[in-house]
Amino acid sequence: MIYKIITFVIAEATNAKRGKESPIPQLKSAPHYLEQTVPSQYILKSQDTEIDGRKVKVNVKTYHPDAVLIEAILEVADVFSDNVLDLKDKLLNLCYSVGKKHGASARLAEEYTIYQISGYDVDPDIFVEEKGARIAGLLKSEKIQLDDKEVEYTLSSQLKYGKNDLVIIDWDGAFVFDPDGNIGEALEIFEIANYQLLRYRVFDHDLDKRLEKIVKLSQTEKKQQKIFSFSNTKYVEKEFRELINLRSESITHFEAMERDIKLIGEWYSARLYELTSKKFRLEEWRRTIKDKLDSIEDAYSITSENLGFSRLQRLELIQIWLFFLLQIGWFVLIILEFRQVVDK
Repeated sequence: MIYKIITFVIAEATNAKRGKESPIPQLKSAPHYLEQTVPSQYILKSQDTEIDGRKVKVNVKTYHPDAVLIEAILEVADVFSDNVLDLKDKLLNLCYSVGKKHGASARLAEEYTIYQISGYDVDPDIFVEEKGARIAGLLKSEKIQLDDKEVEYTLSSQLKYGKNDLVIIDWDGAFVFDPDGNIGEALEIFEIANYQLLRYRVFDHDLDKRLEKIVKLSQTEKKQQKIFSFSNTKYVEKEFRELINLRSESITHFEAMERDIKLIGEWYSARLYELTSKKFRLEEWRRTIKDKLDSIEDAYSITSENLGFSRLQRLELIQIWLFFLLQIGWFVLIILEFRQVVDK
């Protein structure tokens, strides 16, 4: 049998380079429009390195233009050995190190580990019966012995498409059983799901910053109303226009994310993505972001009304002062004319 550990890190990047477009992997079954539906990967480079004297293949890819993807592939003698979690950590550190050289940000990143088993001729359910507790422990990166109910819960999230293949999915990793070792399709689905999760996290972080900016804008406007200061009016208006533009970009970006993941049907890729997205709670992320967009829209409306009302107040105040100055001017002119008449 052949055992492999495949780790990958997808990290936020500014202006990720566009390399050679990665070909669609060999598919079990998928709609013909799959390649137009999912985000494209671009290959920047592939290289070999070593960890503890073991050969590791590293692939550097991008999701142009906002993410860098680093894959590290290591073949091991036994994926169930005691040092596997230590090897996994070293592979992930390698991915982060390589990603940093290509502009990846470790602050906003998603990491995932796939344990691949191939070259067997039996039903993979046999492995699950014999190694279920160990499989669950590896998926959760736990060295302690898990409770039987936790093991059962972890192993329940699985997809068995053919008689001799099996995929078990968890938050931080997956076990993929395939007798021929053709896991390219599953690997890309996991990477797409992690990419979507990363985009939602980046988007959510960005929305939080924009909400903070709205609060700051509102506080600035309140301060101006209190002290009748006009010096920062242009700054407030500039910030407000910027927030309107950012909100428009947010809505466009969100709609693009929705469009990218329309995997439709009962094919293997769609079912695997559906199972993975449930484990990653992507639907909850989408609802959270929509709620924040609604909150921003409400905040924009309130801020816009307050800004318009405060500007109206200032204009009325200016009119009152101008009228008062005009009256003073007329009064001064009357006094001057009266003095001229008296002097004559």
